[in-house]
Amino acid sequence: MSSSIKFSLILFCACSLFIQETLAGEVICENLPENLCSFAIASSGVRCVLENYKNEDGNLGYTCKSSEVVVERFAGHIETDECVSACGVDRGFVGISSDAFLAPEFTSSLCSQACYQNCPNIVDLYFDLAAGEGVFLPTLCERQKSSPHRAMLELLSSSGGSGDAAPAPVSD
Repeated sequence: MSSSIKFSLILFCACSLFIQETLAGEVICENLPENLCSFAIASSGVRCVLENYKNEDGNLGYTCKSSEVVVERFAGHIETDECVSACGVDRGFVGISSDAFLAPEFTSSLCSQACYQNCPNIVDLYFDLAAGEGVFLPTLCERQKSSPHRAMLELLSSSGGSGDAAPAPVSD
């Protein structure tokens, strides 16, 4: 093989790697548009959060910021529209709260097979939020399927958690 062919092959491989890296890009919360911010995770592993502010004209504006919550196993992930829809979440929410669990429709969507089995990033986020309220998400989902009203009552009384700990589901 001639040296010019070897050089061309090496140059082609190097350019291919550069193009792949450029196309894949690094996810930086502050560079994301507001319609992709919520449920995204920066390449550094921190969750992105949508925040509001008042601009110079006094109007409400939105910006994407890095939170202090680190989730390395999903680093560089921007949630799909399919998961946002299946899980019943809204990219327009400012901040994320466990108050969403109080809406039976939300819990039903989050616990649905379409969300719970296919959207590990969103499930992981709400798993952690539920745990912060003393609720074990898999138990809440089991109870929600058999008796939605009872599940909500248990959640409201914070007795829905079993005290057990287990990792949230993660897809391959």
